[in-house]
Amino acid sequence: MKLVLGSLALASSALAAGRTSTPSGCITVGKSGEKYTTIQSAVDALPGASTGKCIFIRPGTYTEQVLVDASKGAGVTLYGYTDDTSSHAGNKVTMTSSKSQADGLSNDETATLRVKAADFRMYNVNVDNGHGAGSQAVALSAYADSGYYGCAFTGFQDTVLTQSGRQLYAKCLIQGATDFVFGQQSFAWFEKSDIRVLQAGVGYITANGASKSGASEYVFNNCNVAAAPGNTVADGAYYLGRPWGAYAQVVFQKTALSSVINAAGWSVWNQGDERTGGVVFGEVGNTGAGASGTRAKFAKKIDGPVEMAAILGSGYEKKGFYDAAYM
Repeated sequence: MKLVLGSLALASSALAAGRTSTPSGCITVGKSGEKYTTIQSAVDALPGASTGKCIFIRPGTYTEQVLVDASKGAGVTLYGYTDDTSSHAGNKVTMTSSKSQADGLSNDETATLRVKAADFRMYNVNVDNGHGAGSQAVALSAYADSGYYGCAFTGFQDTVLTQSGRQLYAKCLIQGATDFVFGQQSFAWFEKSDIRVLQAGVGYITANGASKSGASEYVFNNCNVAAAPGNTVADGAYYLGRPWGAYAQVVFQKTALSSVINAAGWSVWNQGDERTGGVVFGEVGNTGAGASGTRAKFAKKIDGPVEMAAILGSGYEKKGFYDAAYM
C-alpha cells in the first residue's frame, strides 16, 4: 500500500477551529465505510521506515487496545475528529478498554493506548480505561518521547503511566483517584491541563517512582485541580502526590488548587514505608483554597518556577513531539 505523506503542520494551525475531515496525507479510520474500522488496523498499516505518518479517526467509540510499537519508527501522529482543536471539550473520538492487573497483566499491558514509538503526537482523542476501582488499570502507557494535545485520559487507579522519555501534555484532561499520574524514568510537563479527581475517601494525583536522584520529574504548570463533574469530593481528600520511589520529584506551579487538596499537600507512600528521604515535592505560585495550609515537613516551596527546558531538554522547541501552538 502506498501512502501519501503530508505535512504535519496542520496540527498547529487554526487552533479553536474544528477538525472534521482527513488532514492531507493521513489514512482514515471510521466505524463504517472506511477501509480501516479499528485504530489498531490503521496503525499496523503504517510503514515502519519513513517519518511523518498520520491517522485521522472519525467520530465514535473504539473498544480496543492500541499499540504504537517502536517498529513504526518516529513521527506517528493520531488526529481525532473534534469541534474545537484547542481543547479536549469538543472531542468526538474515544478509545476504551477495561483491562486491569486483575487479569494477570502488567501495568503496561493493561493500557488502552501503549506508545513505544519516538516523537509520537496525538490530538483530540479521549483515552479511557473503564475498569474502575479495585485494581491498577491504565488508560495511557507512554514509553517514548511524545506529546498529547487536547486529549482526555480517564480511569481510576494508574490512569497515565509516564514510564520513560520526555513527555508533554497540553490542554488535556487527566482524571482518576489513586496514583493516577505515575512512572519511573520519564520527564513530563503538564501545561494548561484539567486535573480532575473522583469521589474517594483519600486520593493521590501523582506517584513518581524515581529510584535515584534526577531519574524522573513531573511539572504541572498553569493547570487546575478540582473534583470531576458529578463527583462529591470532601475538602482535603486528595494529596498532590506520594513517593512511589524514594527520589520522587514533582512540582506544581502557577496552578489553581481547589479545596479537594489536603492542607499537608503531600503524603508518605504508606505508614511504616514512607520513602521520603530523597523526595523533591515543590510548589510555587499556586492559587486557590488548596494552595494554603501547613505542608508536610518533607515538602518545600521552591524559589522560582521550573523552566520547560529542564523537563523537555534543551532545544525542545525543535523536537518532533513538540507543538508550540498549544503552549
